[in-house]
Amino acid sequence: MRCPFCAHEDSQVKDSRPSEDGAAIRRRRQCEGCGARFTTFERVHLKDLIVVKKDGKREPFDRAKLERAIGHACRKREIDATKIDQLVSGVQRQMETLGDEVTSTRIGEAVMAGLKALDHVAYIRFASIYKDFSDPGDFAEIAERVEKEAIPPPGHNKLL
Repeated sequence: MRCPFCAHEDSQVKDSRPSEDGAAIRRRRQCEGCGARFTTFERVHLKDLIVVKKDGKREPFDRAKLERAIGHACRKREIDATKIDQLVSGVQRQMETLGDEVTSTRIGEAVMAGLKALDHVAYIRFASIYKDFSDPGDFAEIAERVEKEAIPPPGHNKLL
């Protein structure tokens, strides 16, 4: 593993353990060149996945791009980083089981379903970009729909 500080080619693994969600292996490493310590994560990669965009272009699936999109939607929300990572991993695994190619629409729908279960505000933020909202009425419409779905049925008592 190349050192991120001095670019030396060799490092020694000092500690290995599963990440909090169990989807990766966390390794503490020490550079044999400069002695700096850094952390790496190893994830299972089932296969190379191609994303087919709405305009027909094809590009390799990019986990970091998915993390950024979900991260933007969850920004300034009190959502545990582990939950976000679990959502990203879940969407990625779900897409990898669908075949060698997946549409960006399919990815977006999976993210929306995950965010809806995680945080309604993050869901609305993501939807505003994904669905390309053009006026305030679009926000009001989806917010109203989310609010209706979140209201418990009549006669249901919430614990205070």
